Amino acid sequence: MDIQCCPNCSSESYTKSGIVNNRQRYKCKSCGYFFSVNKMGKRIDDYYVNKALQLYLEGLTYREIERILGISHVSIMNWVKKYNIKRPYNSNYHPSYKILSASELSNYFQKTNNLSGAGVLVTELGDKFMLIKWERFRD
Repeated sequence: MDIQCCPNCSSESYTKSGIVNNRQRYKCKSCGYFFSVNKMGKRIDDYYVNKALQLYLEGLTYREIERILGISHVSIMNWVKKYNIKRPYNSNYHPSYKILSASELSNYFQKTNNLSGAGVLVTELGDKFMLIKWERFRD
């Protein structure tokens, strides 16, 4: 198998760095990442990475995102760290979320009491929709 680029940063600048378990090991000159040719890690589609980061920014916890998307909370934490994601902090509001079909979403917005409050965001989630609503903490 011929190596083309670093799997971490896509740099084409790398050097051989010994043999581990009978496999050639390489080191990227750009980012210092060590890798082997034969190892192909599991790759999660960019759609889910973007969706997980979006949900994180909306205030959901790692475990909540894990339950919704079926992706490990550790992967989500790693993406937040990798892309240096910082979410705004406001202690007066907290998010609640629902996953609805298109007809359920339509029915939700037909009720006027669902339209009042701090704010609502709707995002597509496969064939369903996620509705995130911010509500003020009650004292």
